[in-house]
Amino acid sequence: MVAKDRMALLELLRKAGVEGDVDFLKEGLELLVQGLMELEVAQQIGAVKHERTPDRATHRNGYRPRTWETRVGTLELRIPKLRQGSYFPSFLEPRRRSEKALLAVVQEAYVLGVSTRKVDDLVQALGLNGISKSEVSRICKELDEAVERFRNRPLSGTYPYLWLDATYLKVREDGRVVSMALVVAVGVRATGEREVLGLDLGPSEDGAFWLGFLRHLTARGLRGTQLVISDAHVGLREAIGAALIGATWQRCRVHFMRNVLSQVHKSAQPMVAATVRTIFAQPNQEEARRQLARVAEGLQGRFPRVSEMLLETEEEILAYMAFPTEHWRQIHSTNPLERLNKEIKRRADVVGIFPNHESVIRLVGAVLAEQHDEWAVGRRYFSQESMKKLGDRADLEPTLLLTQAG
Repeated sequence: MVAKDRMALLELLRKAGVEGDVDFLKEGLELLVQGLMELEVAQQIGAVKHERTPDRATHRNGYRPRTWETRVGTLELRIPKLRQGSYFPSFLEPRRRSEKALLAVVQEAYVLGVSTRKVDDLVQALGLNGISKSEVSRICKELDEAVERFRNRPLSGTYPYLWLDATYLKVREDGRVVSMALVVAVGVRATGEREVLGLDLGPSEDGAFWLGFLRHLTARGLRGTQLVISDAHVGLREAIGAALIGATWQRCRVHFMRNVLSQVHKSAQPMVAATVRTIFAQPNQEEARRQLARVAEGLQGRFPRVSEMLLETEEEILAYMAFPTEHWRQIHSTNPLERLNKEIKRRADVVGIFPNHESVIRLVGAVLAEQHDEWAVGRRYFSQESMKKLGDRADLEPTLLLTQAG
C-alpha cells in the first residue's frame, strides 16, 4: 500500500479508538481496497504512480466510480483506468460471477412468465438494489441469439407426423394493440422422438402466412411428412397442399366435434356426441367408414346438417386410421400441440400486452426451446417398433402418396 493510503488508514484507526466512529469499518475497508487496487495496477503496468521505469507497459488514465455492496454497507470505489488495456479488481471477480447469476435469474424469471415489473421485486429480494424495467428488457434481449439459433436450426432425418396450430396474443404495433397469430409446428421423427420444429408471429392465419411458414420449415430440411394434423382453417389447408405435397391431412377430431355440436340444440348434444363417437370406436378404417354411413343415415331426419357434415368430412376425420393403431390417440387431433399452446398462454398472460413483435418471439421461443430440450431427454413419443410399422411410406413418390391420400 502506498504511504498516503497507509497514513490515512492509521489516522482512521486512531479516530476510531478515540472517538468511537461507527463508520470506521466501512471507511477503513474503502481505504484498504483502494490501496489494493493501486498495488494491482502498479503490478499490471510495471510501475507505481509517477515512477519512471523501462518496464512500464502503459500509464494511468484517471478513475471510474463503482459501488460495491458489502456487509458493512455500500462502498464507493474509484477504479483506476489505463490508457491502453483495462484493469478490473481481483476482489470484484466474485461480483462478476454474481452478476452473471443475476442475469440468469432474470432471464429464467422472464421465461417462466414473471413480468418485468415483478422482476424488480425479485432482484431486491435477493439483497440487491433492484433493476429497472428497461434494464430487464435489455438483459432479456440476450436470449435473442439463442432463440434465433433454435428457430433456424437445420432439420435432419424425416418427420412422418406434423402438428400445426395457432394461438393469438396481444401485441402493441404502431401505437395500437392488435391480436396477432402465433403459429407453432411440432413433429415426430422417424425414430419416435418429438420436437418443436418452428414458430412464427404474423398478423393473421391467412394462407400466405402459413405458406411462408411451411416453406421455411422445408427449406431448413423438413421432409418425409406423411400426416399433417391441424384444424380446418382454409388458408392452412391450402398451404399444406402447396408446401407439403403428398402428405395426408387429418382434420382435428376435437375441433370437428365442436363444429358438429354447434349445429345441435344443447339438450340433444350428449346424444349426438355419443352417437358420432361410435364411428371412432371402430377397430379399423373400413369399419369406421361403414359406421359413419349408418350414423349419418340415422341422424338425417332430425339433424340433417350433422349428417351432411359427416359425409362431407369422411376422408378428413378418418385419415389417422390408415396409420399404426398405437399412434391413433395422439394423431387424431391437435391436442398434443394445444397443451403446449396453453403453456404459452399461461406465460404470456403474465405479460398481458407485448411491447413489440420481437418480445413475443423472445419469450415464446425460449419457452419452446425449453420444452424441446425436455422432450430430447425424455421418453420417445412413439416407440421405435411402432414407427417401423410406417414402413417405407416416407420413401414413396409424392404422386403415389397423393393418390393414397385422396
